[in-house]
Amino acid sequence: MSETTNTQLGTDKVLWNLNDLYGDWNDPALDRDGERCQKLADQIAVFQGRVHTLSAKECLSLVEQLERLDILLTKLATFAFLCFTTNTADVEASALLQKIEELSAALGSKTIFFQLEWNELPDGQVEKLLADPVLTGYRHYLAAMRRFAPYQLSRPEEQLLQEMSPVGRSAWNLLFEKVMGRMRFGDKGRTEEEVLTDLYAVDREVRRQAASEMTSGLQQQLHVLTHVFNTLAAEKMIIDRLRGYGSWLASMNLENELADSTVTTLITAVTDRYPIVHRYYALKKDLLGLDELVDYDRYAPIPGRDESRIPWSRCRRIVLDSFAAFSPKMAEIAELFFAKNWIHAPIVKSKRGGAFAHPCVPEVHPYVMVNYTGTLRDVSTVAHELGHGVHQYLAAEQGFYNADTPLVLAETASVFAELLVFKAQVRLLDDPAARRAFICGKLESIFATVFRQVAMNRFEDAMHTARRCEGELSSEQLSEFWLACQRPMFGDSVTLRPDYGIWWSYIPHFLGTPGYVYSYAFGELLVLALYGRYQQEGEAFVEKYMTLLAAGGSRSPADLLAPFDITLDDPTFWHGGLDIIEGMLDDIARD
Repeated sequence: MSETTNTQLGTDKVLWNLNDLYGDWNDPALDRDGERCQKLADQIAVFQGRVHTLSAKECLSLVEQLERLDILLTKLATFAFLCFTTNTADVEASALLQKIEELSAALGSKTIFFQLEWNELPDGQVEKLLADPVLTGYRHYLAAMRRFAPYQLSRPEEQLLQEMSPVGRSAWNLLFEKVMGRMRFGDKGRTEEEVLTDLYAVDREVRRQAASEMTSGLQQQLHVLTHVFNTLAAEKMIIDRLRGYGSWLASMNLENELADSTVTTLITAVTDRYPIVHRYYALKKDLLGLDELVDYDRYAPIPGRDESRIPWSRCRRIVLDSFAAFSPKMAEIAELFFAKNWIHAPIVKSKRGGAFAHPCVPEVHPYVMVNYTGTLRDVSTVAHELGHGVHQYLAAEQGFYNADTPLVLAETASVFAELLVFKAQVRLLDDPAARRAFICGKLESIFATVFRQVAMNRFEDAMHTARRCEGELSSEQLSEFWLACQRPMFGDSVTLRPDYGIWWSYIPHFLGTPGYVYSYAFGELLVLALYGRYQQEGEAFVEKYMTLLAAGGSRSPADLLAPFDITLDDPTFWHGGLDIIEGMLDDIARD
């Protein structure tokens, strides 16, 4: 995408202002804060070996010091990460990110004693400490920390892992970002984001060419990408074995504060309903007038859809109006992101692809990054990331340690925001063809969030299981796993070419946060259920929902969802959300 197109869309000046963190990567405040971190870590380190002697009041003081240190380190890390994401080819940006990661690892090895010693305390002593009112603000944080106690290693081992972390997963993810950020596709040397956008083109030849360019570009770096995937799968295998986790997914389930059975119930419910996907794409083939639907046709627009580009100013209005109709407070917070330059929107050279909302620290707001090309899909992406942003902004009130929300609930806020925008837009469509096309687009978005993410979970399961049983995996094996897990989702409705087999290689979630992807399906199906409650309860629901967001991670997902009367282990709950999806399909099939 040219600078001219960014100008036409009005995104050329939608650049985030990082001054609320630091001025630039030469800002002297970076070194000063680094020194402050060193001093804080040294002050904390004197408590090593003494955690078992602390009173509740002394424990509170130590936890508050640890939190101050983590806030400073996170502020430094956030600035370094945001600088790097829009400058992946810049040596200084990369060096700063690595420097901060090394600082965090070094100081973490000094302070990790608290978690280790806390988890070694007898249950009775912990119960007595947590019953003291002075620790009320950190009760859930401290109690939740102990869920990892059975998987804790010895102190020297934990310190070694902490020290080695900058050259472990984070370093390999950094390499992946650099490779993908510098990769160019096709004769025009386009970015990943530009090529993937063409998969939504009306012209089938444009879609086919985009798929060919994507495959060709990935193929050129496949040896590097395969090595990165193998290395990180092996690292996870080793750490999981050392810690004694029962499965490759167990650590993620613990992070999410979910029982393994809950996740199994979710995945089983979704895979059992793959026929919804088969039925939709069989219908789509007829709507497109094609004899065969190929993988590069999956996102082809249904006839009747508005293909005009949406300027940034209109996108802003659509999102804010949709939020305001649900909650004026939600819209007011989202407006801050636009008005105060907390968003980076244009497509520029060396900027990473995709989109995210990045929380900072309680005293500094979140930031949002998108690659805006003006499509309806991009408007949904902006709503999605601003949903995250509003959630992070509200949760900051809980303090740094209590603001961090389990991934499954973090996705709830973003998906709910998307649904608000969709519902608002569909109500404005009177033309049946336009309405059908728009609903089809939403269904495909839901499929990507529910069915595709669970299919990707199945790919991860195959990859990690094989890496543990068979050793290093070839790119051909990984491609076989990818197709073997994608085919059941599509059935006979879509032809998946061999070229599509290597498309596992550009997905960062597998590397950065193994096991994460089921959180999307969890969030989407939960949102469908919550939206149904909203339709029933009206304003009373809005207050409960905003309270949920403001609670952050101060309680477990089950406790946070208790006011909504939701049972996560009940298959009928998940099938209720899937029934709503099938109902949307029934609506367009009747049109």
